[in-house]
Amino acid sequence: MHTCVISFPKVDKHTLGQQLQTKTLQLIETIFLASRQTVDTKKGTLLESNSQLDLLKLLVRMSADIKALNQKKYMLLQRMLQEVGKMLGGWLRSLD
Repeated sequence: MHTCVISFPKVDKHTLGQQLQTKTLQLIETIFLASRQTVDTKKGTLLESNSQLDLLKLLVRMSADIKALNQKKYMLLQRMLQEVGKMLGGWLRSLD
């Protein structure tokens, strides 16, 4: 994410770019916390992670729509976010 945000136009770097970086770090933090929790409390944290992931996907899509992110980087980020989504989904299903 950081590498992609560096190439953002100046007008978008400190607004949308900063949000992308912040939300990415929040997602990593939430996933880390879930990995340290008991089974009883883990599901809620993973659901929060899933919501954060959806918001991150939306921000990436917005970045591509306003042309702050080129098509190649957009596709790369989308594939990576989809993979994280698959992992989160599998983790959530394993708790049921």
